[in-house]
Amino acid sequence: MSTPTQLVVDTSVVIKWFVPEPLSQEARRVLLGYQSGAYRLIAPDLLVAEFGNVLWKKHRFEGLTLEEVAITHTRTVYDSLYLALSLREQCPYVTADERLINAVQTWFPYALWVASWVP
Repeated sequence: MSTPTQLVVDTSVVIKWFVPEPLSQEARRVLLGYQSGAYRLIAPDLLVAEFGNVLWKKHRFEGLTLEEVAITHTRTVYDSLYLALSLREQCPYVTADERLINAVQTWFPYALWVASWVP
């Protein structure tokens, strides 16, 4: 088997795998190549933070912006992404971050502390 081609991807490509935008189909070809083993994808650690920042600035979760979550509840972009996704999907968000749970449990019924989560 041949060695996969290595590709560096940035957030402008990765975001299109999750959010329909112009060029999303083209970006998915990169993802499909990775999934088939043709490509090995690499990116700097910055990608995660940048991805969260792009979602925060440009995309809404069914009427609830990440900015609203972050500012109203004094949470980071990262925390807000998890909370907004849980709300959008109406499914539990399990975390070991007890401080986060204490800060948001009144407003986010799906946020659960892992120590009290029962499968």
